[in-house]
Amino acid sequence: MILEGKQIIGQDIAAGPGTSFQAVDPASGETLPPEFPSADSKQVERACQLAWDAFDAYRETSLEERAKFLETIAEEIEHLGGGLIERAMSESGLPVARLEGERGRTCNQLRLFAGVVRAGEWLGVRVDPALPERTPMPRPDLRQRHIPLGPVAVFGASNFPLAFSVAGGDTASALASGCPVIVKAHSAHPGTSELVARAIQSAAKKCNMPEGVFSMLFDAGYEVGTSLVKHPSIKAVGFTGSRKGGLALQQAAQSRPEPIPVYAEMSSINPVFLMPKALETRGTDLAQAFIGSLNMGAGQFCTNPGLVIGLKSPALDSFIEEAGKALKDTPANTMLTPGIHAAYEQSVAKLAGNAKVNEVGRGLTGEGENQCQAGLFTTQGADVLADESLQEEVFGATSLVVICSDMDEMKRVAEALEGQLTATLQMDEGDTDAVARLLPTLERRAGRIMANGWPTGVEVCHAMVHGGPFPATTDSRSTSVGSAAIFRFLRPVCYQNLSDSLLPEALKKANSLGLNRLVDGKREG
Repeated sequence: MILEGKQIIGQDIAAGPGTSFQAVDPASGETLPPEFPSADSKQVERACQLAWDAFDAYRETSLEERAKFLETIAEEIEHLGGGLIERAMSESGLPVARLEGERGRTCNQLRLFAGVVRAGEWLGVRVDPALPERTPMPRPDLRQRHIPLGPVAVFGASNFPLAFSVAGGDTASALASGCPVIVKAHSAHPGTSELVARAIQSAAKKCNMPEGVFSMLFDAGYEVGTSLVKHPSIKAVGFTGSRKGGLALQQAAQSRPEPIPVYAEMSSINPVFLMPKALETRGTDLAQAFIGSLNMGAGQFCTNPGLVIGLKSPALDSFIEEAGKALKDTPANTMLTPGIHAAYEQSVAKLAGNAKVNEVGRGLTGEGENQCQAGLFTTQGADVLADESLQEEVFGATSLVVICSDMDEMKRVAEALEGQLTATLQMDEGDTDAVARLLPTLERRAGRIMANGWPTGVEVCHAMVHGGPFPATTDSRSTSVGSAAIFRFLRPVCYQNLSDSLLPEALKKANSLGLNRLVDGKREG
């Protein structure tokens, strides 16, 4: 596995003529070979033109052909073996077990979408046969299916070099829908990205896919990404990253002559509500589990529990004390990049410098480069209501405990929160009535509401929602994880009075695909 630092454009491998950059080992601070030159405007144009040329052919591939393509991508990634894990370790500072699990998740979600494609439910077929004798007006023959939007630009995430990157959920769901994909590789893990991109390129060749079905471009800055979003051939964008980055892409997409949707996952502090009975009965266990979730992966998860909300009581005091004790023995972990570490330190310093915030404790300091020292702080519910800055995300292993005077104040704090990916309820049977008061608010504030768990860890399945109101995402109507993610890249088309010979296979009278279709308002078969 020799890395060349080259762009993957269709079936070509080409050197970029732009500014070069190198990956950095965050654990040592050392740069890693090779150099990765940025793509230029001609290569962006080439990738976009290939994707557009491939679109009509790729979107009409058979369900089996497309499903097999997704499965072959998974197989090609697995064939990369230990070399992929070793490179990802050196570029991210993440441990072997985490990366092996992430590779498994990446391949599993590709196979999940293969199953989704085969089932065909995503086509959303509806048939209203003609009623020529209906009075006072006859009804024409009307048939609907979903078709893909067009080529999609995907931006790799820094915190998941595999599962939210080149072959991650955005790419898998876009390819499943019938959209060609152009990935802008994340500069934090370019070697990992090149290896995975070559695997997808190989899978496309083996499955005889149209050449432009996949490309990947490098960039030392922002020019390539902005050019992709503004290119007329790109019809949607998938992004996971900072609020600043997501909003910049959304602005670029909306300034086009033809605006396009941007599905950006950006900022979330994932509040955890500690209900009174749960605190009384298992406060110590909750405190220890909370610190374990907080420090997992150095807190570099979009679902990290950044805010904990409870009622003023001896039980909450004990929870804070126990959490502080557990935190003091928490080891420092390597953060993903020097930039992320610097931003974390600045965010913690800002939080600690707020006159309304008290420090409970800090974790152990690390000896190496870019180490994340965990932190825990407290404040009052009234202060959160008065100071929006206390809601700002700290991307790393630091959390703020909010002490509310009563249930009314807890509800007001919940109402004041920005949109979130998750909201967690630690509750026992005696808390049911209080939770019932909170639920309508949490439904409006979060994409996933859970009881007696912790938000870190997102199951890839059919029912999962990984999304939420702004600023958790730019579009609360969708999810970036789970099989429903395919619907982000689809739109409905109605066919009126077309002859059977002109209709797409999914809409023909014979239903040769065996789809579960809605015919005249009733499920067929």
